Amino acid sequence: MAIAKRYNENPVLLPQARTYWEAQAVFNGCPIKEKQKIHLFYRAMSASKHHAGFQMNLSTIGYAASRHLDDFQGRRQLIAPSEDWDKYGCEDPRVTKMNGKYYIFYTALSKYPFEASGIRVGLAVTKDLEKIDKHQITTFNSKAMALFPEKIKGKYTVILTADTDNPPAKIAIASFSKESDMWSKRYWNRFYEKINDHKVGLRHGEKDHLEIGAPPIKTKYGWLLVYSHIKRYFTPNDRTFEIRAALLDLKDPTKVIGQSREALLVPEDSYEIYGEINNIVFPSGAFISGNELHIYYGAADTVCAAAKFRLQDVINEILEEGKDRSVVKRYKGNPIISPRPENKWEDLGTYNPGALYLNGKFHIIYRAQAKNGRSVLGYASSKNGFTIDERLDEPIYVPRENFEIKESDGFSGCEDPRLVAIGDNIHMFYTAYDGINPPSVAFTSIKKKDFLAKKWKWTLPRLISPLRQFNKNACVFPEKIKGKYAVLHRINKSIDFHYTPDLSFKNCSLCEENNWLIPRRGSWDDAKVGIAGPPVKTEYGW
Repeated sequence: MAIAKRYNENPVLLPQARTYWEAQAVFNGCPIKEKQKIHLFYRAMSASKHHAGFQMNLSTIGYAASRHLDDFQGRRQLIAPSEDWDKYGCEDPRVTKMNGKYYIFYTALSKYPFEASGIRVGLAVTKDLEKIDKHQITTFNSKAMALFPEKIKGKYTVILTADTDNPPAKIAIASFSKESDMWSKRYWNRFYEKINDHKVGLRHGEKDHLEIGAPPIKTKYGWLLVYSHIKRYFTPNDRTFEIRAALLDLKDPTKVIGQSREALLVPEDSYEIYGEINNIVFPSGAFISGNELHIYYGAADTVCAAAKFRLQDVINEILEEGKDRSVVKRYKGNPIISPRPENKWEDLGTYNPGALYLNGKFHIIYRAQAKNGRSVLGYASSKNGFTIDERLDEPIYVPRENFEIKESDGFSGCEDPRLVAIGDNIHMFYTAYDGINPPSVAFTSIKKKDFLAKKWKWTLPRLISPLRQFNKNACVFPEKIKGKYAVLHRINKSIDFHYTPDLSFKNCSLCEENNWLIPRRGSWDDAKVGIAGPPVKTEYGW
C-alpha cells in the first residue's frame, strides 16, 4: 500500500487577501523541479471584480519559487486573459520544461457564463518566464493537456482530457512532427473526428469520471501518470475526488501497463474538506526526488497542497494490481469457536473475541449470543493460538446492571470484550446494551491471579460513557503516555481518544468527539471505523 505523507507545512500556498488577482483562492499548482529550486505554476482566483462586462471571480495563472519544497516566494501573475479564446479565464496549468522552454498548457475560457463549448486548451511558451507566446490549442471541449518531457518516436507527444464537460471524458494521446503542429486547427479537427483511435484505456466505473492530473514522469517501469478519479461524478452530493496513478508504455503511451486499484489520496484534512468547493483533492503536478514521489494538488479549490510517497510503493500498487497482496493468512481450520446448540446461552453466535497471552497460554473471551438475543461472555484457551484445548460450559461474565439488561427477549447484554493486562490486574472494556438506549462503554477488572485460577471475581461494572450517546469499541493503551492512560473509543462513526490519570474512571466520561481517526470518503473504510484489539507496542510505534 502506498502511504501518503502530507507536507508538514500544508497548505504550501494560501490566498493573499491584499493581492486582488489571488485574493479568493490559489490552487492546482504544478511544480517544475530544477536542481535546488522548485518553480510553481498555479491557478489564482481573484476576489469578485468587474471583467469584460461581467461581475466574476477571474482565474489567472500565478508563479512562485522555492528552495525548500514548500516555502514559495516571489509570487507574481504570469498569465492573464489577453485573447478572445481565453477572455474569461486561464485555469489549471500543466507545465513541462523541454529543450530550454517551458510549455504551459492551461484551460482557456472563452464564454461566460461558462459552458462546455467555450472551454478549451491554451498554451503559453516561454524561455525566461518573462516573454510569453500564447496559442489556442484544441478546437473542442477539453482540459488538462500536458506535454511528455521528451519526444516519443521522434515526435512531440501530449496527453489530454477531451469532452471533460461533456462526459464521458476521453483520455487521449496526440503526437506532432513539429512544435507548430500543436496549435494547428486542422490537425485538431481531424484528431477529434477519430479520437477513439487515440484513447488511453484507463478503467473506471460507468458513473465515474477521469481527468489528467500531473504531466507524465518517466520511470524505468513506464510513464507514471498521476490522475484524478472522481467516483459517482453524476451524483453531485455523493461525489468523491481521489488521486490515483497508472503506468503507460514508454514507446506507446496509449497502452496501459497497470493502474492503482485504490486511491493514493482522498480528502481527509480540514483544508481538503472545506473551501470554495468542499471535499476535493485534485492532482496537478508531480516530480520524483530520490526514492520519493511528490504530488502537488489543489485542496477544496482553495489552496495548494502537497504529499509525498515512497516511489516504489506507488509502482508496486500499480504493478501488483489483481494480485493477492494480503498480509493476513487465515487459519485453514477456521472457525476455531462455533455456536453450541446444547448451550442455550451460545446457540446463536460466538464471535468478536478478546484475547490475552499469559503463562504460556492464549486466553480467549468471546461474545456468545443466545437465540433470544442476549449476549454474555464465554471462555476458551489454546496453547498454540489455533487449536482450542479448553472451553467452559458456562459463561464467565453475564449482565448485572440495568444498563445491560433487557427484561424481555431481544438484543441486549455484554458485547465485544477488549482485554488489557496492566500490573496485577486485567481490565476489560465491553459494549453494554439494554435494548433501548444506544450501546455504551462499560468497564470492569479482575485480579490476574483470579483470572488464571478461573475465579471470576469481576469488579462491579461501571458505565464510562454517557447512557444516551452511541459509544463502543473501547480499550486502553497498556502503559501510561505522558503520565496518563489513553483510552480509545468510537463515538458514532469515528475513533476518538480520552486521557485519564488513572483507571478508576471516577471523573471520566468518554464523551469527547474529536474525530481522531475518521472514515475516508470513497475508500474501503468510508462507512465507519472502530478499533479491533488494544494497541500493541513495537519498535516502530504502537
